[in-house]
Amino acid sequence: MYEHHKQQVRKGEELNKVALKQFLYENQLIGSANSELFVEQFTHGYSNLTYLLKVEDNEYVLRRPPKGAIKRGHDMGREFKVQKALKQAFSKVPKMYAYTENVSIIGSSFYVMERVHGIILSYQRAKKLEIPSAEYKTIADSWLNTMVELHQVDYKALDLADLGKPEGYVERQVANWGKQYLKVAIDDVPAAEKVMRWMHDNQPKTYQHSLIHNDYKYDNVVFEDDSWKEVTAVLDWEMATLGDPLMDLGTSLGYWTMQGDYDFVKKGILSPTVFDGNPSRSELVEQYALKSGKEVDHLVFYYVYGLFKIAVIAQQIYYRYKMGYTSDSRFANLNQASALCCNVALKAVQTNKID
Repeated sequence: MYEHHKQQVRKGEELNKVALKQFLYENQLIGSANSELFVEQFTHGYSNLTYLLKVEDNEYVLRRPPKGAIKRGHDMGREFKVQKALKQAFSKVPKMYAYTENVSIIGSSFYVMERVHGIILSYQRAKKLEIPSAEYKTIADSWLNTMVELHQVDYKALDLADLGKPEGYVERQVANWGKQYLKVAIDDVPAAEKVMRWMHDNQPKTYQHSLIHNDYKYDNVVFEDDSWKEVTAVLDWEMATLGDPLMDLGTSLGYWTMQGDYDFVKKGILSPTVFDGNPSRSELVEQYALKSGKEVDHLVFYYVYGLFKIAVIAQQIYYRYKMGYTSDSRFANLNQASALCCNVALKAVQTNKID
């Protein structure tokens, strides 16, 4: 099965195996605390740290926050709770096994979940597989169907009504992401200021409420196999909340780079969506409206919001890198990716177009 790349555990990000085995034993996930435990680290993702645990013919996945992370953005308990509750109504989440806030085990809170096998479609993976252009229609369809299905989940019936405050969500998001950006801005990016002002002045005042993933893109879903007809799991729930489903779509549009985009955009936001056969951003919106039965107004706002949010996330990670909290060399140019997203967002404002 194809999956995210794994590697030896990065220096400074090791786990205390003895304490961890005791935890697994106490939670009845292994038969003996003395069994041999093999740990690898998944290289995917720029945020929470994800490990593969192999022990007694079982495979588990462990998630924990990175070092120097703020609790608000890396709340393991919340991530665990969402997926555990969601599993009752939405089959496409990994099974949750155990969560703890006891930091004496590995130095932070963490949770253990099922390992889901399948294909995760990163840019590198898609390139390697040389997927025929005709298959991207199926890929996009399955991916979008899953998003629509998630947005239709009755979160109140799952006791998830306390997950967020959907009223005032858009206004808070615009204000909060602006504040977050200013907190970590190192370079002067004139486009960022303009985009923040424009979003403040052009945000929708009325919108629907649903459970949203907030980081929904190709490489956060697991396809069952290369028929691409089934998504078996959606991963990375750290930003899930209750809010405007079109904000979710907007974030996805921000990641949805296209063949016709400028080269520096395609290189800056690497995505399998650049390959021939993928729908355009506008086509994606049309399909979403059709499948969900929702009107999509304020389209440029949602796209610009998505790009700005990606810009802030990239800038936050770059800031952590500059401050020495992480030595991961992938983070060295994220300030450029951040500036790029702001510039693309400003262009969308000026042209009033998303393609």
